[in-house]
Amino acid sequence: MASDSKKSELNRDKAQQELAELRQLINHHNSLYHQYDSPEIPDADYDKLFDRLLLLEEHFPELVTPDSPSQRVGDAPLDSFKQVTHDTPMMSLSKVFNDQDLADFEARILKRLDSEEVPRYSCEPKVDGVAVSLLYEHGLLVRGATRGDGVTGEDITHNVKTIRNIPLRLNDNKKHPVPDRLEVRGEIVMTRSGFAAMNEKASSIEGGRTFVNPRNAAAGTLRQLDPRIAAERPLHFFCYSAHVSAGAGKGVDKSADGDWPGSHSDSLELLGQWGLPLNPERAVVTGYQACLDYANELLGKRDALDYEIDGAVIKVDNIRLQQELGSNARTPRWAMAYKFPAEEASTVVNDVEFQVGRTGTITPVARLEPVFVGGVTVSNATLHNMDEIARLGLRIGDRVILRRAGDVIPKIVKVMEMTAPADTEALPGKSDQLERREVVMPSNCPACDSPVEKDGEVLYRCTGGLVCPAQRKESLRHFCSRAAMDIEGLGEKLVDQLVEANLVHTVADVFTLSKEQLLSLERMGDKSADNLLNAINKAKATTLPRLLFALGIREVGEATALALATHFGSLEKLMQASEDELVQVEDVGPIMAAHIAHFFANEENDKVIADLRERGVTWPEHESQTVSDELAGQTWVLTGTLETLTRDEAKARLQALGAKVSGSVSKKTSVVVAGPGAGSKLDKATELGVKVIDEQELLAMLGEQAG
Repeated sequence: MASDSKKSELNRDKAQQELAELRQLINHHNSLYHQYDSPEIPDADYDKLFDRLLLLEEHFPELVTPDSPSQRVGDAPLDSFKQVTHDTPMMSLSKVFNDQDLADFEARILKRLDSEEVPRYSCEPKVDGVAVSLLYEHGLLVRGATRGDGVTGEDITHNVKTIRNIPLRLNDNKKHPVPDRLEVRGEIVMTRSGFAAMNEKASSIEGGRTFVNPRNAAAGTLRQLDPRIAAERPLHFFCYSAHVSAGAGKGVDKSADGDWPGSHSDSLELLGQWGLPLNPERAVVTGYQACLDYANELLGKRDALDYEIDGAVIKVDNIRLQQELGSNARTPRWAMAYKFPAEEASTVVNDVEFQVGRTGTITPVARLEPVFVGGVTVSNATLHNMDEIARLGLRIGDRVILRRAGDVIPKIVKVMEMTAPADTEALPGKSDQLERREVVMPSNCPACDSPVEKDGEVLYRCTGGLVCPAQRKESLRHFCSRAAMDIEGLGEKLVDQLVEANLVHTVADVFTLSKEQLLSLERMGDKSADNLLNAINKAKATTLPRLLFALGIREVGEATALALATHFGSLEKLMQASEDELVQVEDVGPIMAAHIAHFFANEENDKVIADLRERGVTWPEHESQTVSDELAGQTWVLTGTLETLTRDEAKARLQALGAKVSGSVSKKTSVVVAGPGAGSKLDKATELGVKVIDEQELLAMLGEQAG
């Protein structure tokens, strides 16, 4: 209960008005989420609204109404589905978001039990799917139902029976026979890989429906009236609990429950013996600190799992203690959900700016109200091109859903339609204060004012070439990068200074820089200037593959640069090659061949190459390596950080020797190269018994093959 001083800070009338708006708004979003599988806001925003409701009701308990969302679990089922009553209510879980909340959870348990003995906890992933109830009578599956409002759900038996890992009959066990009536609880998910394949297939069909995320796809599938649709979709079930029951609405039959295991973890093992699928990532630990360690370890595995999770579920393992702790109106006191940083959050598009890349491509970038998502604060997101903006229906001032899973680049996945006056009150940013404006591609380059022209169906380009300072900066950054000329110390800020001071106009000008010129730059000291000049001098001796990559030819990455060097042997032969000759190179198609030919036909590029030679840059002819009998046909996987080679360079060298390089580990993988920070791929290799080597062993092997 809040203190009187805190309560006095709030105005009761205003609180009553806000509570009414919050209840209406939360009920609206509950309906969209539970009934129609088309949520308008991400879970993180819903949690903010709900937390605000709970806070106000805690301060003013006299304002709590019987129909408040805080007194309910979900929402009413659709009329088009038969309604069923759960044998025991399907309760929700209270949520915590940080270490201190977890410590407080344990403190409340110890206080309520009047004990100092730290309990054991059963821990498992909080799977982001659809909660369901499965009813078995005499071992046979007779009903499947959604959570609904926690007491009454929707009958989805026809769809549940199509999910392949849900047993239609349980395996009997002589020592622990299956009860006559067993209500099983669990989560139905759509696998990530299956979701991606399903969306890809749908997007290739005119009018095909794609889903925003696997959870929506799973929920939408379960509410299909035609079970053939569910049968075709990649759904999977995880069991997380069960109740021996006396009948609908009658709760747990204590007499039938006499032989039930004394702990939650043992009950799961028994359910597994009966054939119900369990989550393999579960664990039993003692104390909240061990729970936190489990949650952090699970968070590290999150991106490697083929199903989405949004936290860890932590339950007191001892069932007697669970019963002693009991429940409140909507949540058990013996369990809670430790939430991970949200992978989706809503924010406001404050503006859209246009960035110019090294080849002149103009890319729209959304400037966002800063929002915490996926463990970091995000304020920018690329919009890729104007077609993507049109697909989203995006305008400046819109509230959008931003997704950042793992380490991927943040992406705007949806424009939100705000439907109630209170929608924006508890959310980041103030979209209602911004005038909504269309996003328009500028007719002139924002960096040099040169005309912008459309290149193909999607891209727009600045026509300024090296006159454009933005293109010069990006070209120079690329040229000096580790995988290209590898000029140590020539980073992003220094590149900006060199271009803005007009000391560098083309990449070849790097090799004319003097100490006097460098010392004229802000915050450049004597030692730093000497170190940079040494690095520039060292970079003069390079290789043909590195040079080709450094020149920034459109579509030519490290692997293609190596393939070109291997095929032609010298820069002169490559420069004279026709498009027909270029397409003979592995992985070079007609479009890339045209880009390469156009690059070398350009007089400015010829002059840059000539200037590089004149300023002492050398690259010997490339001696191609013969395909290795040992590596030919093998499949290699690279994981973690490589310290000597770049990932692309290692991949290119392995491919040149005849090996295939894959992005995932399987039984067909021959060797895994693991550097610092190797994660789930290394674990999978160890599990499958795949050979694992480090970078030094890779370099030694490449040296032997070269010899």
